[in-house]
Amino acid sequence: MQKQRNTASRQDSIQMGDNNSAQYVGIDEVPSPRAVGINKVSLLPLVFLIFYEVSGGPFGVEDSVKAAGPLLALLGFLVFPFIWSVPEALITAEMGTMFPENGGYVVWVSSALGPYWGFQQGWMKWLSGVIDNALYPVLFLDYLKSGIPDLADGFPRIAAVLVLTAVLTYMNYRGMTIVGWVAVLLGVFSILPFVVMGLVSIPKLEPSRWMVVDLHDVDWNLYLNTLFWNLNYWDSISTLAGEVHNPKKTLPKALLYALIMVVLGYFLPLLAGTGAVPLQRDLWSDGYFSDIAKILGGVWLRWWVQAAAAMSNMGMFVAEMSSDSFQLLGMAERGMLPEFFAKRSRYGTPLVGILFSASGVLLLSWMSFQEIVAAENFLYCFGMILEFIAFIQLRMKHPAASRPYKIPLGTAGSILMCIPPTALICVVLALSSFKVFVVSMIAVIIGLVLQPCLKHIEKKRYMKFSTSSDLPDIDHITNEGTLLG
Repeated sequence: MQKQRNTASRQDSIQMGDNNSAQYVGIDEVPSPRAVGINKVSLLPLVFLIFYEVSGGPFGVEDSVKAAGPLLALLGFLVFPFIWSVPEALITAEMGTMFPENGGYVVWVSSALGPYWGFQQGWMKWLSGVIDNALYPVLFLDYLKSGIPDLADGFPRIAAVLVLTAVLTYMNYRGMTIVGWVAVLLGVFSILPFVVMGLVSIPKLEPSRWMVVDLHDVDWNLYLNTLFWNLNYWDSISTLAGEVHNPKKTLPKALLYALIMVVLGYFLPLLAGTGAVPLQRDLWSDGYFSDIAKILGGVWLRWWVQAAAAMSNMGMFVAEMSSDSFQLLGMAERGMLPEFFAKRSRYGTPLVGILFSASGVLLLSWMSFQEIVAAENFLYCFGMILEFIAFIQLRMKHPAASRPYKIPLGTAGSILMCIPPTALICVVLALSSFKVFVVSMIAVIIGLVLQPCLKHIEKKRYMKFSTSSDLPDIDHITNEGTLLG
């Protein structure tokens, strides 16, 4: 049985280092299921979990054509990954192998900037993740409503959201191994119809259609938000690092393979859809790929794309909920949240975290697609700024700390790498609507107040907070690295 110590006696800063041997216990003071033989996630399921954390296929990219036309949409999904996705994936690989434990980016920021800002990171990222997950029932029903009009609104739509959320939440409850292999099966099924659509589009392709652009008729806010939403969340997998088999080797490989899948999964369907079908920009909104499939291949292909969209949204839902719920578990294991958040089910899954995340999804699922994307992006931007700062700070403050994977750049190169995505963040924030700004700032303010309130609750012993005695010590890792150097 692992020993626990109260967080009141812990150091002010969260520590970091190699956590492969760390085991945590639940609130009932017995070893967690993870410690007694729960299977961990291997490379292939991890690749598809990252694929679903970030993408899930081209569902939702249609608005990029509506906002900016074919040329800018295609260029966006080629150029944007180098500005945003590659730096974020590289940082996730380095930091995720440096801190191979649940909690991910919360621990990164806590180690660099202290537990207060670590909590803010956790709050904003969890909230943006829950908002993101509220999208998937919406997208799921948007793709089905063309074939089943009753799902467009009213009671049938509400009932469908409730049933879908309940089924997928139960799937998360049953364990990460199941979630990982379900992601693989759903991923293959979701990708195949676009391979077929690409093949049947070849005789109808007209390259001149790809070159259409009108810089005077571009909705930059919608365009950037669509690109940003479809190409971010590479860091979300870090909150599952404690559930991954040999994360120091598996995580970097999985990120690389997933990056290739994501970029090709967006670019090739856009290439087929914009090149083989006459352009009608107003029709390019979420769900339009099913109409393109009918035009190119017939009703059967349309139904396949709609079924793939449904499966894809299921995959994205379970992947995102896994990340969100294990983040809460990781924060509880670090003493940032009450101990009951660390409780695991008999399947090794974070029971309370899953219930909290599912409740948030149901509360937010009434919002429209564009409103959800904008609000999520705003909060996500704040969290990414903290991640970039933490990454640079740890490079400067602890250059000798163990980094199983290290980006082959010095401090100056690391800073330069973070400049383009930071500039993009500023643009996304500047283009947000006043409504999104107000709602997002209220959410940020709640986080700023919530952490001191939780510390007060801990001090008064209204709830129990605890952290594992096996948490790694940054001083030991840093000194060891210095001696070896």
